[in-house]
Amino acid sequence: MPRNRLYRDGTLAEEDFPLADVPRLLRDEDAVVWLDLCGPTESDLAVIADELGLHETSVEDALEHHERPKLHQYDTHLLVNAYAVSLDEASGRLTTAELSAFVTARALITVRNDDRFDVDALTRRWDESSSLAGSGVGFLLHGLLDVVVDSHFDAVQALDDHIEGLEDLVFAERPDDPDMQRRALAMRKSLVTLRRVVLPMREVLSGLMRRDHAVVDSRMTPYYQDVYDHVLRASEWTESLRDMVATIRDIQLNLQGNRLNLIMKKVTGWAAIIAVPTAVTGFYGQNVPYPGFDQVWGFWVSTVAMLLLSAGLYALFKRRDWI
Repeated sequence: MPRNRLYRDGTLAEEDFPLADVPRLLRDEDAVVWLDLCGPTESDLAVIADELGLHETSVEDALEHHERPKLHQYDTHLLVNAYAVSLDEASGRLTTAELSAFVTARALITVRNDDRFDVDALTRRWDESSSLAGSGVGFLLHGLLDVVVDSHFDAVQALDDHIEGLEDLVFAERPDDPDMQRRALAMRKSLVTLRRVVLPMREVLSGLMRRDHAVVDSRMTPYYQDVYDHVLRASEWTESLRDMVATIRDIQLNLQGNRLNLIMKKVTGWAAIIAVPTAVTGFYGQNVPYPGFDQVWGFWVSTVAMLLLSAGLYALFKRRDWI
């Protein structure tokens, strides 16, 4: 069911009214309307588009999937495209919720492809800052962007915590390499996705705060500036986390190489030690006479020689940290 709200004189006057009333309310100069459409068709948007004079390309963009976050200005309205995100704590995978918003002088129309965006969080945000409702559409749009950017900030903070866990795994005594590689790859993909939706939001916020847009009045400007600061922090944090994941991956590969070299060094050292008694027994195992042949003392000489030579090699390799 579509969600909607009607504000008059900075006060919430009506909520979840019949859709048949929308065209009439959009023509009311004292009303500020929010209408949310989830999974609409072209025919669903046709009435609203005719009523508000929406450009056909903006309607097409709102119905398309996987649009880039952006701000487009038309003669009668603005089109804002953005993504809210959420992180799966268990797997470290990021999911996105795409939404578009038509912004006019007295209406905010949000269009969603699915129900992954938390509309209840948006209405709560408006209710928490209801004292600003007198700023009309600028107030509604600020609440929408604030919820979106907060989801970016929460996701990057959660990813930071996950990456700290990865650092502990890298230097564990017996690291679970397959699990660490899987988690590192999932986080890298999540950071790539997050970067793709966070960085363009700087252009969206800076474009909205330009003086040639009448959406943001002087009262709302500091609040938009605060959202813009959050976007910058999330962008910088995302970039630093991408570098950190790449560094962790490099460290992991270097440690794997060092462990392999250490194993090869130890195996080679023990092979050298084992080669000494093999050589001695091979010499005394020849079917030809030699000193001590067929004598008890010959057996003891070969045994003592193997023990002394092996012990000497072990002490030498141990002193040089080869085993």
